[in-house]
Amino acid sequence: MSNSSSITQFLLLAFADTWELQLLHFGLFLGIYLAALLGNGLIITTVACDHRLHTPMYFFLLNLSLLDLGSISTTVPKAMANSLSDTRDISYAGCAAQLLFFIFFLAAEFCLLTIMAYDRYVAICK
Repeated sequence: MSNSSSITQFLLLAFADTWELQLLHFGLFLGIYLAALLGNGLIITTVACDHRLHTPMYFFLLNLSLLDLGSISTTVPKAMANSLSDTRDISYAGCAAQLLFFIFFLAAEFCLLTIMAYDRYVAICK
């Protein structure tokens, strides 16, 4: 007889078991998420609207803000939803997608930071 069980979901550990601490967790993560959205949104709109900022360094800064929005939007909303609901699981496909997108955004951010550092190096040397 073969074992035909398969993994369909992962169980997540809660930060706290009491409802008041879960609300505090939700409020803290909501504040951090909204601050990141506001800050990156301001950078994006400022660089996009002001034509004097259409230089390579501000182009890189715009892309860095977009990548930061992508990476924070990958994990934080699920954590906030889990802190308010009684569900403590994530599907296998959801976990794989979240991990794939998070690694993609982080790798793209590291590459962009490397390109930005090289751009500053060239600007200083010449």
